[in-house]
Amino acid sequence: MKAAVFYSKTDLRIEDIQKPTPKAGEVLLRVKACGICGTDVHIYHGDEGAAATPAGTVLGHEFAGIVEAVGEGVISVKVGDRVCVDPNKLCNECAYCKSGIGHFCEHMIGIGTTVHGGFAEYCAVPESQVYKIADTTTFEMAAMTEPVACCLHGIDLCEIQAGDTVAVIGGGMIGLLMLQLAGISGAGKLILIEPVAEKRALGEKLGADITIDPLTEDVHAALAANGIDRIACVIECVGKVATMEQAIAIAGKKSTVMLFGLTAPADQMTVKPFEIFKKEITLKASFINPYTQKRALNLIDGGKIDVSSMVYACEPLEKLSEILEDGRLRAKGKFIITP
Repeated sequence: MKAAVFYSKTDLRIEDIQKPTPKAGEVLLRVKACGICGTDVHIYHGDEGAAATPAGTVLGHEFAGIVEAVGEGVISVKVGDRVCVDPNKLCNECAYCKSGIGHFCEHMIGIGTTVHGGFAEYCAVPESQVYKIADTTTFEMAAMTEPVACCLHGIDLCEIQAGDTVAVIGGGMIGLLMLQLAGISGAGKLILIEPVAEKRALGEKLGADITIDPLTEDVHAALAANGIDRIACVIECVGKVATMEQAIAIAGKKSTVMLFGLTAPADQMTVKPFEIFKKEITLKASFINPYTQKRALNLIDGGKIDVSSMVYACEPLEKLSEILEDGRLRAKGKFIITP
């Protein structure tokens, strides 16, 4: 079968490897759609994602497909079922798992990051990690369940209250998902800060009340001109030091700043403790998708969240390296690989 195998920084090869056979408790999927994530970009360029990726690993952790075969003991799904995958398999035995914070599991298996994932024609995964999808949900939509699940964890941590003013920095896929989830959570006013006009326009369709171009507008002045005197929550979805510092700068008094974007491991930002004190800001971050996969799928299956408008194109495996290499190409929107 064809698969995208990662060896080292910028060394990703489309190779023919052996098609897996499901072991006891495993499900073999014929992969129909696998999203390209910012974590894939970090790994490709030599940076660590949530965990280190061994050389020789098939990447891809946002995926969905059809059950091709099942191993011994599998009872929850059958051949022909349409499913999506939660890529983070917990051990359920370490101190973190037993404390109910399993996303810090000391022995976590990351499908597509620490073991073979979905940038391949087939992938074998534990039965516990698959979720049946609705007949009305496309495979491309289902592949978005994992990023929505990650965003849900972040939104939960933001503790948005009904009527709050919420600002999202960055109108890529994650930012547009966060924008919608903030609205679902009860935000009374939604602000999107994004330099690309097309993304601002899409943000308005998805619920943004105010959009600001930070390259041509003074953000503070634009907020004041729109009558915004306090932002209760700022969600940074770019993953750059400058936008993280901006998030703190525009946050209101008694606010939460969610640093959701993933920076390079060695990046450092400047924080003025006095500013944090003066405004009583709570700084938060969000790590992967603990216990939120089913909720995310419910939102997608039920049509409560739009996960399709931000998809730019579906491409074959052979285009994967080009997309990972070209930031200008990725800026056009979300790419889905269809093996």
